[in-house]
Amino acid sequence: MNFDYTPKVQALREKLLAFFDAHIYPNERAFAEEVARNRANGDAWVPTQLIETLKARAREAGLWNLFLPDSTRGAGLTNLEYAPLAEIMGRVPWAPEVFNCNAPDTGNMETIERYGTDEHKRTWLEPLLAGEIRSAFLMTEPEVASSDATNIRTRIERDGNDYVVNGRKWWSSGAGDPRCKIYIVMGKTDPDAPKHAQQSMILVPADMPGITVHRPLSVFGYDDAPHGHMEITLENVRVPASNILLGAGRGFEIAQGRLGPGRIHHCMRLVGLAERALELMCRRALQRVAFGKPIAAQTVTQERIAEARCMIEQARLLTLKAAYMMDTVGNKAAKSEIAMIKVVAPNMACQVIDWAIQAHGGAGVSDDFPLAYAFASARTLRFADGPDEVHRNAIAKFELARYREAEPPLPA
Repeated sequence: MNFDYTPKVQALREKLLAFFDAHIYPNERAFAEEVARNRANGDAWVPTQLIETLKARAREAGLWNLFLPDSTRGAGLTNLEYAPLAEIMGRVPWAPEVFNCNAPDTGNMETIERYGTDEHKRTWLEPLLAGEIRSAFLMTEPEVASSDATNIRTRIERDGNDYVVNGRKWWSSGAGDPRCKIYIVMGKTDPDAPKHAQQSMILVPADMPGITVHRPLSVFGYDDAPHGHMEITLENVRVPASNILLGAGRGFEIAQGRLGPGRIHHCMRLVGLAERALELMCRRALQRVAFGKPIAAQTVTQERIAEARCMIEQARLLTLKAAYMMDTVGNKAAKSEIAMIKVVAPNMACQVIDWAIQAHGGAGVSDDFPLAYAFASARTLRFADGPDEVHRNAIAKFELARYREAEPPLPA
C-alpha cells in the first residue's frame, strides 16, 4: 500500500490549505456571528451569506465536488486520493459545505448517481452537484432502535402508479435548511418478505403534502442551524412509483452502497478535526502558565500530547488502509476495515478533543474556542451511520469467521 500523494492530490491539497488560511480560519467567528444574528432576528434557519460567498470562491479555485469519483462531474479522485482533502475540510465543521462536500448531500448524491434513473439525475442530482439545493436522508426513527434497521416501521405502499409513504423519522440531518428540496426515505414495502428484502428507498420531494417538520433536535444544546437535524412525519405522502430507487425490496443493498463511503468520509474529516484540536491544545499549552511554568512543561500535558499524536496517526493509517481497500477490492470486501475505522476515528477524536478542552481550562467549554462544538460533533458520530456497538459486533463476527472456516485445531 502506497499512501504518497499523487501530483494531482498534492496540488489540490496545497490549494485547499491556502483556501483555509485565506477564507475559512479567518471567518470562523464571522460564521458564528452571522448565525447568531439570524437567530436574534427570529430565523436561525436562513442560509448564511458567508458560506454562499465562499462557495463561489471555492468553485473559482477548482475546489468543488472533490468527493465525486466521476471526473465529468467532480475531481475524479479515488477514496485514497480524497482522504487527505477530506481531512483538511474536516478541521472546521462547517467548511465541507463550502466545497459541496458535506454530509448528507455527498452520500445522497452518490446514491442518486449510482442507483437513480436519468430522470432522477436531471431533477435532483444536477442541482445538488451545482450546490443550488440540499437534501436529507430519512432512516432513523424515534419509536424503534434504528441501529437494527430491520426495525424500521415507516411504510412505503404501492397504490396504482404511486407509492404512499407513512412514518415518523428523526435525526434527519440537513432537513432544517430551507434549500432542502429532496428526501431519500427508507421504509418497508413488504413486511412479509425475507428480513433484508422488506426495505426500500424512495425519493420524496420535501414540499409534498402530508410532510410535517416538527422540530430540530439539538446536540448538547447545539441545533446546527441552518443545517439542523429534524423530526419529521410523513402522512399519506403520495409520490410516483418511478421515484423508487433500484426497485422494491432493495433498500438494504442501497444502504450498504451509501453508508460505506459515508462512513469513511466521516472518519477522514474526524482525523482533521482531531488534528485541529491537537494544534489548539499545543498552542494553548505553550502560552499559559500554571504553578510557575507553562502548561506545556507539565508532564501530564506532555503525555496527553504524545498520546494524541499516536492516536491520530493510528486512526489516519487505518482510514487510509480502508480507503485503499475500497478502491482495490471494493466496499464489500473492505467492510471489516470500514467498521474498524467507524469505531476508532470517533472515539479517537472525542478523546483528543477532550484533552484539548482540558488544556484550555474553562475557556475550552465555552464558544470562544471551537472545541466544545467540535466535541459535540465528534460525539454524535459514535451513533451516526451505526453505533459503536453494532460495528464492534460486526468486527468480532468477521474475526471469528476466519477461524470457523479454518482447519480445526489439533487436540491438546
